[in-house]
Formats: sequence, structure tokens, C-alpha cells
Amino acid sequence: MTRKERYKNVLDYFREQMGEVTTELDFGSAFQLLVATLLSAQCTDKRINEVTPALFARYPDAKAMAAAEVEDVFDLIRSVSYPNAKSRHLVEMARKLMDEFGGEVPSESDQLTRLSGVGRKTANVVQAVWFGKPTLAVDTHVFRVSRRLGLVPTDADTPRKVEDYLMRHIPTAEVTSAHHWILLHGRYVCKSLRPLCEKCAFDSFCPKLLEGSKLRNT
Repeated sequence: MTRKERYKNVLDYFREQMGEVTTELDFGSAFQLLVATLLSAQCTDKRINEVTPALFARYPDAKAMAAAEVEDVFDLIRSVSYPNAKSRHLVEMARKLMDEFGGEVPSESDQLTRLSGVGRKTANVVQAVWFGKPTLAVDTHVFRVSRRLGLVPTDADTPRKVEDYLMRHIPTAEVTSAHHWILLHGRYVCKSLRPLCEKCAFDSFCPKLLEGSKLRNT
């Protein structure tokens, strides 16, 4: 099976079975999406959705969070991963939004990544989910599944390399959906430690069956 055929089979299945999908994070504004996405790094969306209602009730926008003390934010997010760093990033991010962007979340990647705690992955999520731009965030799920399914070559060994390769092979109109399709497949089926291969629609042509195949090196 060529990689082109592999993409067609995978995307056709996701399109038919999953349709339109979006992030599982709960939010009510661009700012809240930015906050939730920043918090979700190395943490489950389920945990973030448990934390953000109280956080957003107290700090619903950049103006409110910019006036917060880091310690107060920490108290509300202490159950997420790396709460010390994330509470500091949130307050610094909000203050920069107020100082440089009038409290509004910018839509451009170079502006988003100037905000404290915001890397390329977070910026891509905000651009895609809130602004509708064809950006593709590569988190641990997308990185793992793309390599396991042979959607990228073995030398695509960094998130940016995986992102660039996927962007070249996924139709622009489906980039945002494809991000969520691949992510959700990794979250619920192609899990890191115990993949549910018996439930995977791609098990019959998974590269795990093709040791020595040229697919691994193209």
C-alpha cells in the first residue's frame, strides 16, 4: 500500500465515521480556549474541564486574570500538571494580552507564541478552533498515531516534522478535522501503552505488520 492510498483509507474512514469534530475542552471565548489549551499540556481534557469552571467564574477574561495574583490562580489549578509554572504563565499571558493586544486574543501564530506559556501547538489549536484557520496541532496523540499508522516516514521524528508532513498530504479543507480525528483515535483507540488494536479499523494494514516494508523509509 502506498502512502497516498494509506492517507485515502484513513481519511475516508474518519470522514464517514466521525464527521465534524472539535476539541473536547470546554470554553466560552477565545481567551478561555487559550487558557484551557495552555492548561491541557501533559494533562487530560477531562481534568481541565473539571478545573476551568471555577477558574473562569473568577477570571472570565484577560482583564480579570491580569489583575490576579499567581498564588490565587495556583489554588484553582493545583490539580493539573505543573501548576506552579502554569499559574505563572496564565497571569503573565493575561497581562501581555492587556498590554499589547487590548485584552483580545490575536489570530496570528507569531503573536500568539509571544504570550507566556504559548508554544506552536497551543497557537495552532487556538487558530484552528476559534479562528477557523487550517492549522494542525501535533500533540502526543497526533505524533504517536501518525507514526504508528505510517502517515509519516520514520525520519519525521519531531512534532514540527510530523506537522509539516501531514500538512502536505491532508487536503486544506480537512486539516482542522483531521487533527481531531487523529487525536481522538490516539486518545481512545491507538493508546500509548495498550493500544486497542482489536477495535482499530486500520489494524489490517497497520505498519506493525509490515516490518521491512519500504513504507517505513519513504
